[in-house]
Amino acid sequence: MSTSSIVRGNPARPHSRFFQQLEHPGQIVSNLTPNWFASIMGTGIVATAAASLPLQFPGLRTAATIVWVIAAFLLLALTVATVLHWVRYRQTASRHHLDPVISHFYGAPPMAILTVGAGTLLLGKDWIGLPAAIGVDWTLWTIGTVLGLGTAVLVPYLAFTRHETEPDAAFGGWLMPIVPPMVSASTGALLIPSVTAGQARETLLWACYGLFGLSLLASVIVITLIWSRLAQHKVGAAAMVPTLWIVLGPVGQSITAVNLLAGDAAITVEPSIAQALLIVALVYGFAMLGFASLWTAIAGLITIRAVRAHLPFSLTWWSFTFPIGTVVTGLNGLALHSGLIVVQLMAVTSYAGLVGAWLLVAARTFHGSVVRGTLLAPPPPPT
Repeated sequence: MSTSSIVRGNPARPHSRFFQQLEHPGQIVSNLTPNWFASIMGTGIVATAAASLPLQFPGLRTAATIVWVIAAFLLLALTVATVLHWVRYRQTASRHHLDPVISHFYGAPPMAILTVGAGTLLLGKDWIGLPAAIGVDWTLWTIGTVLGLGTAVLVPYLAFTRHETEPDAAFGGWLMPIVPPMVSASTGALLIPSVTAGQARETLLWACYGLFGLSLLASVIVITLIWSRLAQHKVGAAAMVPTLWIVLGPVGQSITAVNLLAGDAAITVEPSIAQALLIVALVYGFAMLGFASLWTAIAGLITIRAVRAHLPFSLTWWSFTFPIGTVVTGLNGLALHSGLIVVQLMAVTSYAGLVGAWLLVAARTFHGSVVRGTLLAPPPPPT
């Protein structure tokens, strides 16, 4: 499996040399790839997970809102940079979808959009007011959902018809294009109370369950392929080890979705149906939490092994953030509906781990992109 399109940066290249070699500032976006949007996902989830954390202490909401602002700024900046990339380097940009690795990361932009939209409703309303926050979130949710459905269909289609892959090609990134509908289900649940009661609200509720099912079944298939690859072909390149954590993305996001949707069911459908959906949310949530715990242990041991053997920094390290954040939001929902103190403690502990991971990865990304410039450098020309 080629990793050249996803692992960026050459630590041996001095930062001054890189920036001095730029003929014009526009060259900074010469090799921009969609996996950069994972930085927005990882930043945004730090903010949104804090909004519903069982333990709320002074300053948490303010700090979370500031992180949401950073994510929103990054979304704007990367969107502009991506447009410039397509305008100035169309030939390079138009080949990304044919790369059997980087094409899967087209799922990152819609998830970044959806995450920032959710943060707007959960936190941004304190600054811009609830009506404006709802309007912004609806806009971003619509854009993110449409793009996410597009990646869920088109990227697998390309993988089935155009991409050349080896038997050991399956990796966590294969989940990226099919997880956005699950994120739409979770973030769409936040918008249900703003919809007029009746047919419109019920339609949105069941549509979110449809998005949930679409992503869940596809994710089960891909996770099975990843497990099979690990069993038959082992771990592979160290630089791709962080992508194993992406498996937690659909798992944690599905727990989040069923709990948020069950909470909305009380104002949307008949009490008997709402009660049934709440039971499903608890049973499903705790069952999937068991698998999340298993995978966390396995991925953790593999990561420790890779670190001991030297784990090079790359953009794949953002896989340590958003997937863990989805587990936190899932735990938040389970804590709310179960009332169990142990689940509340798990949510708080997991959030502390998420913040630690985000601080580490964000600092390394800033150093690699701004200080040294290696993350922005194009790969060396073929010899």
